Amino acid sequence: MVLHGLLGSSRNWLTTGGDLAARHHVLAPDLRNHGKSPHAAPMDYETMTSDVLAWLDAQGLGKVSLMGHSMGGKVAMKLACRHPGRVERLMVVDIAPKDYLSHAHRAEFAAMNELRLETLQSRGEAELRFEARVGDWAMRKFLTTNLERAEDGRWRWQVNLPVITAALPELEANPLAEGDRFHGPVLFVAGGKSRYVRDEDASVIGTHFPQATVRVITESGHNPHMETRAEFVAAVLADN
Repeated sequence: MVLHGLLGSSRNWLTTGGDLAARHHVLAPDLRNHGKSPHAAPMDYETMTSDVLAWLDAQGLGKVSLMGHSMGGKVAMKLACRHPGRVERLMVVDIAPKDYLSHAHRAEFAAMNELRLETLQSRGEAELRFEARVGDWAMRKFLTTNLERAEDGRWRWQVNLPVITAALPELEANPLAEGDRFHGPVLFVAGGKSRYVRDEDASVIGTHFPQATVRVITESGHNPHMETRAEFVAAVLADN
């Protein structure tokens, strides 16, 4: 089971999920306020963990191999620590159990909230409007994947932008309490060009996940499942 990151959706995992499906049955639900899932407050890790457990119950799934990227990785870590009987093994992609203060997120959300949807003609136009706030071309394109056409032809956000924006401080915080532990097998996959998982994080990772192994994909940034797909899939399958 795969949980996507902030402003992502199950669509981000279609290709890599297909690769992993050669050996596993892959499920990739949309977390609340993302993709095709319902819009609802609150937006916090306790609630998202409960959502995932309810979804597993609805599918009749007891124990699963659980993978999460970025925000989804935080949900996965919390679920594994609080409900270890539901997790066969845990895989966490480019995130650590610590607090993050992302000025990039602030700029990205400011750009999204400033976008005047009533005058927008295309995703390409949205990318151009984002340039003043978001310097990275790939990130501008990623943000626009959350735009969709309404029935009246106007553009709207697929994500619940107001609720997610208000929840940013919660989403950037460490989801784990001091005593949280998961003693099962754990793989952390980090991007060598990313700043999300650093060498000094090994200690806190080991505290919460005593069986953890950390693998760094040197040429990848924050999205190794997309940027270095073959190496990422090989690392995950080697651990299973």
